[in-house]
Amino acid sequence: MKTPANKEPGPLPAWKRIPRGLRFRLALSYVFFFALILAGIGVVFRQTLATTLQDHARAMLEEDWAAVRAYLRIERRGNRMEPVWYYDKNDPDEAFFVERLKRVFILADAEGRILEISTGYLSLGPETPETIRKVMDEGADVWKVRLTGHGLPYLVRFGTILDERRRPYFMAIGRPITDSAGILSSFTWEYLALAPFLLVSSAVIGWFFARRALQPVNALAETAGRISASNMNLRIPQRGAEDELDNLIATFNSMMDRLNASLQQSRQFSADVSHEIRTPLTSIRGQLEVALLTCQTAEQYREAILNSLQDVDRLAQIVKTLLLLSQAEAGHLVLQKAAIDLSALIRDLVAEFQIPAEEARVSLHANLPDECVIEADRVQIERLVSNLLSNAVKYTPAGGTVRVSLQGRDRWVEIEVADTGIGIPKNYLPHIFERFFRVPNSDPTSERGLGLGLSFVNWIVKAHGGRINVESEVGKGSRFTVGLPAGAHQSTSDTAPLATRPA
Repeated sequence: MKTPANKEPGPLPAWKRIPRGLRFRLALSYVFFFALILAGIGVVFRQTLATTLQDHARAMLEEDWAAVRAYLRIERRGNRMEPVWYYDKNDPDEAFFVERLKRVFILADAEGRILEISTGYLSLGPETPETIRKVMDEGADVWKVRLTGHGLPYLVRFGTILDERRRPYFMAIGRPITDSAGILSSFTWEYLALAPFLLVSSAVIGWFFARRALQPVNALAETAGRISASNMNLRIPQRGAEDELDNLIATFNSMMDRLNASLQQSRQFSADVSHEIRTPLTSIRGQLEVALLTCQTAEQYREAILNSLQDVDRLAQIVKTLLLLSQAEAGHLVLQKAAIDLSALIRDLVAEFQIPAEEARVSLHANLPDECVIEADRVQIERLVSNLLSNAVKYTPAGGTVRVSLQGRDRWVEIEVADTGIGIPKNYLPHIFERFFRVPNSDPTSERGLGLGLSFVNWIVKAHGGRINVESEVGKGSRFTVGLPAGAHQSTSDTAPLATRPA
C-alpha cells in the first residue's frame, strides 16, 4: 500500500532526535575540543620527553668522548701511525670501561685511511673517505642517529682530535639509545591507550554539564509553551549567575512584560474602539429610526440627516486616525518634505483654534517670528501642532491660558505649547506617548479620546529627526517642547534669536 504523497511525516524516534539536539552538539563540541587539547598535550609531552632523553644521551656520549681522549694516544709504529690505549689491564673495572668505549669506535687520518674500527661500528657501516675529509674540513662536531643491521638505534658523534704533534685525526664514537627509544615508544603507546578512556570520560562529563547548562533553556521553552493569551504572567526566575543564560532569561522576561503590556493595551484599545464606534453607530441608527417613525416634514428629515452626518464624520475621523497611525508605524507613510514657513503655519492654526478656545473661555496666545523656514512635511507638522493645541485647549479649565511660541536654537527650531490646565501626574508622564494610553480622569463627563493623538505626535517628531520633551505638574499645567532640525533652509535663528510678536 502506497503512502499518500501529502501525508505529513510522523515524529522522529528518540534515537534519531538525540544527534539533532543542542545537548548532543554541546557535548560533542566539548569532546572535540578536549580531544584537541589532549592531542596537543601528548605532542608537547612526547617532544619534551624526546628532547630530555636526547640531551641525556648526548651528555653521556660527551663523557665517553672525553674518556677516549684521556686513554687514547696516537703514536708512530714503524712507518705508520697507530692508536695506543693506555690503561691498567690488571684493573677489571678500568679494562671493562675502556672495552666499552671501543665497542662503537672508529679512528682515521686526514686522508681518510682508517686506523682502527670496532666490530660494533662496522655494524653501522664504515665511513667513506669523503665523509671523513668533509668532517675534518668543517672542523665542527656532528651528531647522527645511525641504525644497525638489526634496526637498533645508536647516537654517534663525529669530530676531530689532535695528537701530540697537533696533527688532526678523525674520530667517531657511538652509544646505544635503545632504552631512550623504548621509553619514548612506551610513553606513546600508553598515552594512546589512555586517550580513549579520557575521551569517553569527557563525553560523559560533557553530557552531564550540557544538561545542567541547558536547564534554564529548557525551562524557558517549557514556560514559553505554557504561555497563552489568558496566561501572560509566567516568568522564569533568575539564577543569580549573571551570565549569558541569566541575560537570556532577563531578555525573555522583559519581552513577556512588553507582550503583556501590548496585549493589555490592545484589549483596552479594542474596548475603546468598540465603544467609540458603537456610540456614533447607535446614534445614527436611532436618529434614522426616529426619523422614519416620527418625521413628517422635509425640515425634520433634514435635521435628522444632519445629525446623522455629524456622527458619520466622527466615525470617519476615528477610522482615519487608526489607519494613519497604522500606516505610520508600518513605515508606509512617507514624509513629503518641502520648504515651509513654520511661523505662518502655526499662526493659521492658532487662528483656527481661537473659536473653540473662546467657547471654552480659554485665552490662546502666540509669540512667533515673522518668518521661520524649515524642511518638513507640511501635512504632518499641521497634524502635530493641531494635536498639541487641541489637547491644551481641551484640558485647560475656563479662565485658563494656552501659549504657543517658536524660537531658534543653533540649527534647531523649538515649538512650545504651554497651558495652565489640569496637568499630568508624574507617574503617567513616561507613558503618554504610548499607543492607546490615556491618563485616567476622575471626571466621567470630560471628553476622552482614543489615546492616539500623542502617539502620532511622537511619530511625526521622530520621523523628522526631532525630539520632544514634556514638563507637567498637576493643577498647574503642562508644557510640550518640540525640537525640529531646520534642514537645508536656515531660519533667522542661525545667527540671532528669533524676533517675536503676538499673533
